[in-house]
Amino acid sequence: MSCVHTFSEIYRRDPADLAFCPYRVCPIGAHVDHQYGLVTGLAIDKGVHIAYGPKRNGVIELSSLQFSKRAQWHIHQVDERPTGDWADYLRGATWALSKHYMLHVGLCGVIEGTMPIGGLSSSAAVIIAFLSALAKVNGIALEQQEIIRIALEAERDYVGVSVGTLDQSCEVLSKKDHLLYLDTQDGSFELIPRHADMKPCRIAVAFSGIERNLAGSKFNMRVDEAKSAAYALMAYSGMAYGKFSEARLRDVPREVFDRYRDRLPETWCRRAEHYYGEQDRVRRGAEAWRQGDIEAYGRLSFESGHSSIYNWETGSDELRLLYEIMRRTDGVYGGRFSGAGFKGCCMALIDPAYAESVEREISEAYLKAFPQLEGKYSFHLCESADGVVL
Repeated sequence: MSCVHTFSEIYRRDPADLAFCPYRVCPIGAHVDHQYGLVTGLAIDKGVHIAYGPKRNGVIELSSLQFSKRAQWHIHQVDERPTGDWADYLRGATWALSKHYMLHVGLCGVIEGTMPIGGLSSSAAVIIAFLSALAKVNGIALEQQEIIRIALEAERDYVGVSVGTLDQSCEVLSKKDHLLYLDTQDGSFELIPRHADMKPCRIAVAFSGIERNLAGSKFNMRVDEAKSAAYALMAYSGMAYGKFSEARLRDVPREVFDRYRDRLPETWCRRAEHYYGEQDRVRRGAEAWRQGDIEAYGRLSFESGHSSIYNWETGSDELRLLYEIMRRTDGVYGGRFSGAGFKGCCMALIDPAYAESVEREISEAYLKAFPQLEGKYSFHLCESADGVVL
């Protein structure tokens, strides 16, 4: 690992340990976890490594192979607000963990992401890898649900991104060759095994070559629009409601939306339409996976991508084109934007027998349209994987 070599160069010793958290893909169930919706997801065999060692003086000192600036702070003196650099997620993780446990030991470390940043929940992955390392040097044993909750606090309450628990849950709870079927309202989940009769399948990831930042995108505005729809529907129907911050579409039955949808502003209506449609797709997708029907599951993933474009209104020109190319490429069962969908990447479920032609056709068509992204665009084949080992 490059991070191990770099750590040894910087600190003139071997790292004490190596932390790892996988990335994740969400074929069906996007943009609904913040509304307490149902989701499906898979961890993949690529992710974030941190080579690290303890620092007894309480200092956190981190370098990243993706960013040039080294970051440093003390476990008891985290900035009250994000500073705007790449390490804010890890300052947030330090802040969140210290709310639950007394920290005595800092760490020095080097971070390495094994794929380009953008679309695979790299922010949650780096938070979880760092939390597992910081907890270990402090002798803290974190349970699965605990690290999910603390990682959520870091990203939502410190960095300020209105995320749900999809990313953290996929990266912690997943199991190789199983589909994670998760209820983000109560955290209950099922790991649905790959059916013995399911056709062969691999996960392809096509990076647009353009990175995205959730904190600086329209992500939070989309979440507020969905919450606004929920709040208005509650009021129109006479349902009891409390604070706006507590409003979720999960609490509004589909029949209430169908009855009062015409009273909603058009944008709010589209956000709600995506949510209710995605809930139906998730339920049908989980059953298709259970029955071993990867083709049906893939079609639902394509439908999810279409709804993200037209109802959730995400996707840059680059990602919309990648999605359309995937739809017309032989050997692709299904796919969609991965992540928030403003930039980042697309993921696809593909027949391994078509792997070479899928890569060639998608890459050639995409770079013909965006030749300036040659050298930045990339294509990767992945497998499903277990979640983080705590």
